[in-house]
Amino acid sequence: MAASGYSDLREKLKSMTPHRDEEKNKYVDGTSNGSGKGRKRKLRESDDDEYEHSDDNAELREQEAHRVRSSILQKSIFTPEECALIEEKIDDVVAQGEAGLYREHTVDRAPLRNKYFFGEGYTYGSQLEKRGPGQERLYRKGEVDEIPGWVHELVIKRLVSSGVIPEGFVNSAVINDYQPGGCIVSHVDPLHIFARPIVSVSFFSDSALCFGCRFQFKPIRVSEPVFVLPVRRGSVTVLSGYAADDITHCIRPQDIKERRAVIILRKTRPDAPRLDSDSPLSSSPVERHAPLKAKRSHRRADPDAAHRPRVLEMDKEENRHPSVSRHRRHSISSENYWRRGQDSDKHRESSGRKVKMRRH
Repeated sequence: MAASGYSDLREKLKSMTPHRDEEKNKYVDGTSNGSGKGRKRKLRESDDDEYEHSDDNAELREQEAHRVRSSILQKSIFTPEECALIEEKIDDVVAQGEAGLYREHTVDRAPLRNKYFFGEGYTYGSQLEKRGPGQERLYRKGEVDEIPGWVHELVIKRLVSSGVIPEGFVNSAVINDYQPGGCIVSHVDPLHIFARPIVSVSFFSDSALCFGCRFQFKPIRVSEPVFVLPVRRGSVTVLSGYAADDITHCIRPQDIKERRAVIILRKTRPDAPRLDSDSPLSSSPVERHAPLKAKRSHRRADPDAAHRPRVLEMDKEENRHPSVSRHRRHSISSENYWRRGQDSDKHRESSGRKVKMRRH
């Protein structure tokens, strides 16, 4: 060692990798661009090189949480008796899906989570021919089943009479059925497919909707959310403005401790793009009405699944952390709330804003 001019192996290694010290000093001093203005994070004074949020970053997160909170409307509308009746209907939907009685694109299965599309269905995630935001497409008309009558009678009419949505607003209904430990990764409902607001009603159990999380896989891990919204059985959640357009939302595995279902009610845009007849994802007229072959791919509910890491074989695209500096605050009231959603759409189109996030 002495012959080479080094008395300590650590000194030799340090001389071979000087860029590491430069990178470390850049974060510690906050001088990535020659000034301290760009500093958002600093290294802990420890050997494990873990990061911690600065006070400035915590303040930005709090500001973003306020934007999210102010653009959400929640109401408790459905009684336990009404919930029980609707939950029986959801069980009927699951049974019909298992029996193969729905059209091919009505049912979409994933580990610990099944989706049932009614009225309108669309491609997303691994189904996309081309990956990336804005690539989602509606299926051709008739390739998913119509919205069941009970959804109109028991759910939509109650929301109309309660002033949550106007008559005739909904033309797309999706039922997400989660088993314990199920989840849905961070996403923004496609802006070019769906008008705002986004309305959802929760059943079977309580859970939480999280905003601004980042997912990692193998095993699945979820970062600390910007904002956590509790969602109770029978509650209605309405997203518009910032919460719907400018930050991702998700459901974490740890928040599904019991079976939970949600009915998502939306309106598609008149100019939303559709798959053409030549697309391999689009069924031929002969195949369109053929019953779906029964699949029993969902797993038996495991009460410990919500607390155990697992590999999620779903869409594994990276989600960016949302920006907090460019958007106006949205104040929310229940009265003419859906009109605010329409105004938000116009604002988005006129501003030319691009939100580069995973859509779902």
